[in-house]
Amino acid sequence: MMSDRSYPYCLEARKIRSEFFRLLPISLFVVAFGAAFGLAATQKGLAPLETILMSAAVFAGASQFAALELWGNEISLLPLVAVVFAINSRHLLMGASLYPMLRDVAPGKRYGLLLLLTDANWAVSAQEYQSGRRNLEVIVGGGLALWLAWIVGTWLGAYFGGLLSDPKSLGLDMVLGCFLLAMALGGNKSPRVLVAWTVAGAASLAAWKWLPPNTHVVTGALAGGMVGFFWTDRQSTTSSGETTS
Repeated sequence: MMSDRSYPYCLEARKIRSEFFRLLPISLFVVAFGAAFGLAATQKGLAPLETILMSAAVFAGASQFAALELWGNEISLLPLVAVVFAINSRHLLMGASLYPMLRDVAPGKRYGLLLLLTDANWAVSAQEYQSGRRNLEVIVGGGLALWLAWIVGTWLGAYFGGLLSDPKSLGLDMVLGCFLLAMALGGNKSPRVLVAWTVAGAASLAAWKWLPPNTHVVTGALAGGMVGFFWTDRQSTTSSGETTS
């Protein structure tokens, strides 16, 4: 017999709209870097339409910039795949961290909303989950805001290349870092979380200095995740022993 599995969590359209406007201010820096990507892509020989379609379909800023570095008349496919995978492999850990919130969402919706997962909306969702609230609407609503901003920025850069040739001169490269730091400090400040963040930061800095480019993101995420895993496992075992004694 086939068992019917229920998926009780339903996304609310009202909350999706609210989260869209909530992350809209953050998306302004995405427009700036989308413009920088659009300009760089056209300088590499991509047509404006090809550049915009790439941003719409891929939606991965760092990976797209890395792909441009390997772009030319002859493209080495395997190195290109390896670089893109290395940069985006953090999404494996981000997706795993969201599993407790996603397991009772219907598979179609689950994988659909993960297409819009970014560092910013993941940070909001994870921070609120630590506080006892489950907010998957921010992944959809916030992700749509960031996705549209990335496409608009790419369009501006592709067609109006001189508009913003150096976004770093405005300090916009610090916006996302400050936003993620605020999410980290605003969440659960238990010793386990603080130690995990400290270890992740130290490991990331070490990898940035001594390991190949772009590996620092994955290294930091793995180091912090290992702290959380082993600390939680030890606490669970201790609690279990106290209960049975």
